Amino acid sequence: MGRSKDDLLNRESWKIFQIMAEFVEGFERLSEIRPSVSIFGSARTPPDHPWYGKAEAIARRLSDAGFSVVSGGGPGIMEAANKGAHAGKSLSIGLNIELPHEQDPNPHQDISLTFRHFFTRKVMFVKYATAYVVLPGGFGTLDELAEILTLIQTGKSRRIPIILVESAFWNGLLDWFRASLEANGTISPGDLDLIQVIDEPKQVVDAIFDFYRSRSFEPSEEEKERMLRL
Repeated sequence: MGRSKDDLLNRESWKIFQIMAEFVEGFERLSEIRPSVSIFGSARTPPDHPWYGKAEAIARRLSDAGFSVVSGGGPGIMEAANKGAHAGKSLSIGLNIELPHEQDPNPHQDISLTFRHFFTRKVMFVKYATAYVVLPGGFGTLDELAEILTLIQTGKSRRIPIILVESAFWNGLLDWFRASLEANGTISPGDLDLIQVIDEPKQVVDAIFDFYRSRSFEPSEEEKERMLRL
């Protein structure tokens, strides 16, 4: 026999407490990691690929510069980010996700959290981030990129650096943004100014420090209030 409507409603209601628990654990364990940089990219990138090496180099430089590094905790670019950060001076953090085809956490994490829900995990990527660094990836990477662009564009999040790495990979998408989105008025002309495209690891770190030259890594009181309503 199938479950009754009441049984299904009860399961959905109890799910709220599971979601609350994910938020509480994430807030408690990540609230002290500032400044931090969230790094994204494909889970399918093998260790011998140049993108993997570049992600590791960027993360190592960020870690040695005092930034905790946050990744999705899995293989590929995520593993490279955690590996580079773990070899450096600052914390390496993995926000792992339970998937139907199980994703094993990579072994380079000082703080490891596991989420059942993508939306709670996405809040953790944004809430404590000083910058976003996005390497080549698939739908999940594009989802995270669109998320932070939307939050900043709409004023739900403070403005932070959004850096795309590997110009050859991203240029086609950016051209389409200009030719289709901007040209047809679905985004404002200044919205693409939120994005920087940088290829060299040292320049990625320099760009983040340049952005914060005249402002604090810590959000202002007004920004903290805004971030409560993500």
